[in-house]
Amino acid sequence: MSEFRIHHDVNELLSLLHVRGGDGAEVYIDLLQKNRTPYVTTTVSAHSAKVKIVEYSKTPEDFLRKYDELKSKNVRNLDPLVYLLSKLSEDKETLQCLQQNAKERSEATGNVTSSTSTTFAIPPTSTKMSMQELEELRKKLGNVTASSNVPQSAEVTRKMLRDRHNKKNPTQPNPVFPNWVYDRPALIGDFITGATPAGGDPAVAVGTMPLPAQEQALVDDLLFVLIGVDGRDITAQPVLGRQNRSFIIDPSLDMSIKELVNRILPVASYYSTITRFTEEKSSFEYGQVNHALTAAMRTLMKEYLILVTQLEHLHRQGMLSLQKLWFYIQPTMRTMEILASIASSVDKGDCMGGSTLSLLHDRTFNYTGDSQAQELCLYLTKAASVPYFEILEKWIYRGIIKDPYSEFMVEEHELQKEKIQEDYNDKYWDQRYTIVQHRIPSFLQKMADKILSTGKYLNVVRECGRDVTCPDAKEILYTLKERAYVEQIEKSYYYASKVLLDFLMEEKELVARLRSIKHYFLMDKGDFFVHFMDLTEEELKKPVDDIVPPRLEALLELALRMSTANTDPFKDDLKIDLMPHDVITQLLRVLAIETKQEKAIINADPTEVALSGLEAFSFDYIVKWPLSLIINRKALTRYQMLFRHIFYCKHVERLLCNVWISNKTAKQYALHRAKWFAAAFALRQRMLNFVQNIQYYMMFEVMEPTWHIMENNLKSASNIDDVLCHHTSFLDNCLKDCMLTNPELLKIFSKLMSVCVMFTNCMQRFTQSMKLDREMNRLTLEHGTMEGPPTQSERTVEQEKKRLTSKFLAEHMDALQSDSCFEATISKFDSNFSTLLLDLLDKLSVYSTNDCEHSMINIIYRLDFNGFYTERLERMAIERSQKAAAYNMYLFLLLLPI
Repeated sequence: MSEFRIHHDVNELLSLLHVRGGDGAEVYIDLLQKNRTPYVTTTVSAHSAKVKIVEYSKTPEDFLRKYDELKSKNVRNLDPLVYLLSKLSEDKETLQCLQQNAKERSEATGNVTSSTSTTFAIPPTSTKMSMQELEELRKKLGNVTASSNVPQSAEVTRKMLRDRHNKKNPTQPNPVFPNWVYDRPALIGDFITGATPAGGDPAVAVGTMPLPAQEQALVDDLLFVLIGVDGRDITAQPVLGRQNRSFIIDPSLDMSIKELVNRILPVASYYSTITRFTEEKSSFEYGQVNHALTAAMRTLMKEYLILVTQLEHLHRQGMLSLQKLWFYIQPTMRTMEILASIASSVDKGDCMGGSTLSLLHDRTFNYTGDSQAQELCLYLTKAASVPYFEILEKWIYRGIIKDPYSEFMVEEHELQKEKIQEDYNDKYWDQRYTIVQHRIPSFLQKMADKILSTGKYLNVVRECGRDVTCPDAKEILYTLKERAYVEQIEKSYYYASKVLLDFLMEEKELVARLRSIKHYFLMDKGDFFVHFMDLTEEELKKPVDDIVPPRLEALLELALRMSTANTDPFKDDLKIDLMPHDVITQLLRVLAIETKQEKAIINADPTEVALSGLEAFSFDYIVKWPLSLIINRKALTRYQMLFRHIFYCKHVERLLCNVWISNKTAKQYALHRAKWFAAAFALRQRMLNFVQNIQYYMMFEVMEPTWHIMENNLKSASNIDDVLCHHTSFLDNCLKDCMLTNPELLKIFSKLMSVCVMFTNCMQRFTQSMKLDREMNRLTLEHGTMEGPPTQSERTVEQEKKRLTSKFLAEHMDALQSDSCFEATISKFDSNFSTLLLDLLDKLSVYSTNDCEHSMINIIYRLDFNGFYTERLERMAIERSQKAAAYNMYLFLLLLPI
């Protein structure tokens, strides 16, 4: 997160909380910047933060209970949240504000509740309910309570997980255990509710027996209870959902024996919890990680059952007392407690895959100092991580995901790579493979992005038909020393980056492709464009609906073959594209996305004026996989915007040059008396100077330097993401510096181009009416007649006719232009062009200083090279500052007390 984002979020939060005064936002910003590393919320800081909150809290028991509940569910980012709350609790002003907000909310909630509460009709006390009605009411209340407290049954959960998997992988259904596995409770190994106790019905109460007999009876019962079978005097209570097992002991039992029994019974409760967990989570629907975890737990439970069997053998020999049983069972109690705690946490948090490994890793790390407990958790974590690391190895070594139970941190989405060339919003590279946060094991959190990128790189090469495998592939094993597998992941990442980069740069010739695109879209080949525009000029003047695309394709092919572009090996990938909007409309629609004007622009009625071929014309380019990852539709659309912008400028330049040629012909005639003639020549030259300098700026001061920067960056790029970043940065900088991302500048520039086009049309209409050469050609007899060459007398008569006709047509044109008010028209063109140009220069001056767009100031230097506009720009800047000062004074006066 950047410093500006932190500053914005802190100010927004303080504004929402209505916090005023104090040290301001800067203190909190500094605190956040210092504590935004993952090392701040360690166990020590989280514990101290928890203690601090307990000291400030009015109900510390509720806070600790809720914290333990969330911790048992392995809730992510719980410790950072507690750390934040502890910091907030130290700020008295913030606390006061929060208390006030809480009070207001509670009052508002109370008002709403009181206004919308339902009035229940209480029957009068004299009304009596029958026993049948009372029983029905009791059953209904019991059902409602049970339905609100009972969690989702295991069968429903399994079906939901199975359906979700089958929907994602319809061709690979999950294997399913037969129903009798779940329908026969005796196979589970846990207590069977309602079964006959192992010792049978007690003939006499155990409390009436002598003390030694009571002890032997209780030892016998405990040996049954420790393996999930009810005894005669100790019976298990039914459990509801994820509750811990509790037991009922005969109340007549001697207190000393009962106390010792109560010490041993937690082991039976742990056994019940572990057994239920292993039976449920060993199903295929819960994934391979949970299956491996339950297998490891069952291995440990075998040792426990062996111990109980040995104790039973001692009991049969009469060598086991209650004290001995307690002595022998104590070492196992800690192991069973840890296993039951892990089972409960995984069950409560509905953990699967990466989240299960995160919980196990956190437990292993938290037991630092307790070597026995840490060794136990390390064993479980190693066993559970084996299937997860197998998926990881296939992903980072070969670029293949084989995750049948949706446990891995990387998720694959069904996207077609062919759509990259068709859909502007297609995000194949970003969305084909994505990170799922809750599946990331906490010990791989820092490496998640590299893991994602490694597999993506290898997968791209694999989809091109090449089988790749990392040469440094080694088995990854879980360890508390993270550096071991971090080094292995980094090795595979660097290999995958190099393989894909070399594949694109050398085999697929990415840089050569980009140069080819530059030749055409950024007008790098000047002779090709002159030839192409000469060939297609008449065709592109037509309305877009009248243009025949195959004819344009043929002319494009001709221009490519007859210019230096013929040496380009990729020239056949260049195509013609006729767009539905002109470039200004397209740019404004793009710039209006996620703004207030978006709806108005999109829903606006289409213009009634039909687009000409010049306005709709653009190039397109065929790019195949995997180069389409870099040169996708979004990148090509940006290239098209730049091309259409420059192409239209080039078209306006050609129009102005044609006017210049026409004016050169008209100079020999007697039109010098018209005042507008000199003004028209001067205006045409100013327009031509403007258009040519704008083109020079865009092509040689923006695109060419930015292109060289990108080329140098591509040489030092270490992976495909760097290439994507440099290419996107190149296009974004070109669009920004060419004024295509600023709607205000774009509108002014569009109006300037429109004025230039209208001026050229006006001048062309004038020159077309002056067909003096054609008239002279009809009167000339230079080529003679059928009777032979003209005589001297005929030549003299012909010259006189030409002189008189020229004089007549010139006078006629003078009168025509005078009558049509051409002088006023040219003056209006001059005024509009000067106003818009000054407005553009003024806006460029503002943006270059206020928004640090220093490259734009080069346009001002080029257009105002002799200081012609300097005085006017200074005057406009002074007026702007005066208006701002007047407005500020007006606001100041409004705020003064009356």
